[in-house]
Amino acid sequence: QVQLVESGGGLVQAGGSLRLSCAASGGTFSGYSMGWFRQAPGKEREFVAAMHWSAGGFYYADSVKGRFSVSRDNAKNTVFLQMNSLKPEDTAVYYCNAGLLWSSCSGYVCPPGNYWGRGTQVIVSS
Repeated sequence: QVQLVESGGGLVQAGGSLRLSCAASGGTFSGYSMGWFRQAPGKEREFVAAMHWSAGGFYYADSVKGRFSVSRDNAKNTVFLQMNSLKPEDTAVYYCNAGLLWSSCSGYVCPPGNYWGRGTQVIVSS
């Protein structure tokens, strides 16, 4: 069973940056493809970014491509989401996800894997 704990959320002005972290435990982190999803108030949870377990592949939602980047440190069992040029529409709870089925990813979306963190709130003020 994989446990995921996100951190790094907060309040930032439009145009600013934040880096989210997701610490994993309880599984073989290096073997999991990892992802980030987000859920804004009144909206469904949506895909943001994903990274293959080998770090050899990435997917990004069209809305964040060029502004967000995902990375991982397998030695620390941690995945990161660097968010630059933030916009008010990026306001959401951001969730870390583990176990994505990479073969199901296409275009600008990946279906989530089985493991979720509890989320971290990001608020972007205009």
